[in-house]
Amino acid sequence: MKLSEIKKILNSVETVNFQLPNGNFVPEHFHVTEVGLITKNFIDCGGVVRKETVVNFQLWDANDFEHRLKPQKLIHIIELSEKVLGIEDFEIEVEYQDQTIGKYDLGFNGKDFELLNKTTACLAQDQCGIPAEKPKLKLTQLNADSGNSCAPGGGCC
Repeated sequence: MKLSEIKKILNSVETVNFQLPNGNFVPEHFHVTEVGLITKNFIDCGGVVRKETVVNFQLWDANDFEHRLKPQKLIHIIELSEKVLGIEDFEIEVEYQDQTIGKYDLGFNGKDFELLNKTTACLAQDQCGIPAEKPKLKLTQLNADSGNSCAPGGGCC
């Protein structure tokens, strides 16, 4: 999800809730302790230099159980970050500490924000000898598109 998308959603919801991949929710008394701009400069295993930039939200919960972050307050934090840090409309990455600090992509299911598991991938598969994934077909589909296929009992065999 991009920064512009979360701002649009925040203008239409009454509460801000984050659901973890396991179905649990970040406690409703969470804080957004950081909104930042993270740029990662790296070289992939094929020797290509790459640059990735994300907007980072850090979520944290303390023992102030009455705290509730309202949508307009989060919009204010985002807009201040855009102004002060020069943040553009990048993808959002969310940090949240459960057992350890996790980094998540952000989605929305129509009611709650969803913390989505991130995955790794080889960015230079052609350089590393990783075969392209073959399409999976059902045996019943093998001759389905063939104009000269025989039907059972059709006398073509």
